Amino acid sequence: MAKATIEEVASLAGVSPSSVSRSLRDAGGVSAQTTERVRAAAEQLGYSVSPAASRLATGRTGTVAIVMPNLTRWFFAELLGGVEQVVREARLDLLVHHLGDTETRQGYFSSGLLRKRVDGVLLVTLALTDPEVDAVRALDVPVCMVGTDVEGFSSIRIDDVEAAATAVRHLLNLGHRRIGLISGAPDEPMHFTVPVHRRVGYRVALETAGVPPDRDLEVHGDFTIGGGDEATVQLLGRSRLPTAIFAESDEMAFGALRALRRVGLRVPADISLVGFDDHPMAEYFDLTTISQDVHDQGRQIAQQLIRAVSRPGDVPAKQLRAPTRLVVRGTTAVLGPEHSWSPAPRRARGDRVAADKNGGERDGRSKGRTRLPPRALSSQPARDKKERRSQHPLAT
Repeated sequence: MAKATIEEVASLAGVSPSSVSRSLRDAGGVSAQTTERVRAAAEQLGYSVSPAASRLATGRTGTVAIVMPNLTRWFFAELLGGVEQVVREARLDLLVHHLGDTETRQGYFSSGLLRKRVDGVLLVTLALTDPEVDAVRALDVPVCMVGTDVEGFSSIRIDDVEAAATAVRHLLNLGHRRIGLISGAPDEPMHFTVPVHRRVGYRVALETAGVPPDRDLEVHGDFTIGGGDEATVQLLGRSRLPTAIFAESDEMAFGALRALRRVGLRVPADISLVGFDDHPMAEYFDLTTISQDVHDQGRQIAQQLIRAVSRPGDVPAKQLRAPTRLVVRGTTAVLGPEHSWSPAPRRARGDRVAADKNGGERDGRSKGRTRLPPRALSSQPARDKKERRSQHPLAT
């Protein structure tokens, strides 16, 4: 059977071939009623627009690019899923660029790798330098961003500062004052914006409550489960332990849970914990967290990019704000009297170290310092679970 032609579709729909072309390419200038009639005729005849012919006629590539610093972490995978769905529905191709490391990033924006290969670009959680902004503008295509704002580019983000402050205020309202922070590294080489903003929110909430931030309680977890575990081990090695921890991602919070349980600390009876994201596993772990709809953020910003690509120059830049909310579950609780960190009375010279009923040890020279069992400073699981439950390292 011979392939249908554009002229046959035009004849069946009662329009000109140019109207058929514009209708099927969403090029505008055709009424919705005419477009619907053209598409019905094309479907009846089995006609489809040749991608190559369309690109030659319009000068477009039919492709949009998404540039990301990471592909495997939950946030990025979830966001990519929302973007891909919208791009697929628009019948465009999606080109995924993974920067991966500092070396790749350094030459990426100046390499011209995207020039004349894409119709639009989406940049995810990247704080651009001035030369990088200039290089992106030089592409002369619509640009959208996730997690940060740049003048002239559309963007979507949550208020990371306020959301982090909300998490910390929840802990403050429960009576906690020594609140540890598990964050990303402050000198993150990929210029990842999230840890910077959430650390600000953490400090602002403490300062507003009259609690001086203690940099000794700020540790780095690289936004991974393993990183959260290692960061918690560092906190357990401090001279004075936190009574609560705010982790800047749920994945780091999962690692914190693992480390705390390994040393016999009960959550939230001994230490409270708040995460960030509302990862699908957060409900399983009964984790109190800050919830955001990452998939929907991907959909919204992809729709904005597709509109800009479809009507170049006609779609003004828009700054979208996505909501967040505190989801209180079972990992936070009111600070109990057993968590008082006031110094213990000085003992007479020669007094033996007294061990309380739960196995925590304190002597007069420690001035309130809680001594953790040696395993608390190790990343190896405790061998004797029964012993771990009976020896409570936070007892005063």
